[in-house]
Amino acid sequence: MSDGLDLLRQSLQVASHPVLDVSGITRLYGERIGCADVTFRLWPGEVLGIVGESGSGKSTLLRCLAGLDQPTAGRVLLDDHGTMVDLHNLSEPQRRAVMRRALGIVHQNARDGLRMDVSAGGNVGERLMDRGDRHYGKIRMSATEWLRRVEIDPARIDDLPRQFSGGMQQRLQIARVLVSEPKLVFMDEPTGGLDVSVQAKLLDLLRSLVRELNIAAVIVTHDLAVARLLTDRLMVMKDGYVIEHGLTDQVLDDPQHAYTQLLTSAVLS
Repeated sequence: MSDGLDLLRQSLQVASHPVLDVSGITRLYGERIGCADVTFRLWPGEVLGIVGESGSGKSTLLRCLAGLDQPTAGRVLLDDHGTMVDLHNLSEPQRRAVMRRALGIVHQNARDGLRMDVSAGGNVGERLMDRGDRHYGKIRMSATEWLRRVEIDPARIDDLPRQFSGGMQQRLQIARVLVSEPKLVFMDEPTGGLDVSVQAKLLDLLRSLVRELNIAAVIVTHDLAVARLLTDRLMVMKDGYVIEHGLTDQVLDDPQHAYTQLLTSAVLS
């Protein structure tokens, strides 16, 4: 599948270096393997999906990549304004500053990514203030525009997130993450727990925004339909290891590993 991956990168606006350069990431919990020896690069505008059953290691890997968990071994290099920085070799204040500037995280439960006691506009505006914006009028204008972009009525800018439905809370979380236009976004089951009709609309929204902003993204999901719709490239995990990696359509339509074949056949049956 390497030829297909090479063609994918040629079709992207490939920069001089990747957005994310991951080498040998391993996370152990005593003798139990969370994830082991994961290596890959992610380029601007590329969307990588990580799939597998519960307990396969995909969420553990995501937490290590996003700076939320310290790996036992390995390295995560992140593009921070043209400089590749080692995310886990920074002081805590430095790491938090890099995370605010360069990346965003969309949680499965929107409540984990929102401040429920702050208005919708305030949630979006806080992200802009984190990067240094201080003009209240401009911040509110940007928040209003982003509510519109994620299809939330701008008239609800002063409503609290708890007044929104689950799908609308997820849209608000997406606005909060994307308003600062990060180079890299991590998404953990972004449509999990939502009704099918709500999922479909949210997936269409995510796909259009990721392409429009040319964002690099890593999406963890157990849903292969979500992976097919949103991702360019797919990694399949089992027992903490990556067992198959390639272009999404190739992996799903012509799986090489027996475990991947079981996953895809379960969806089709």
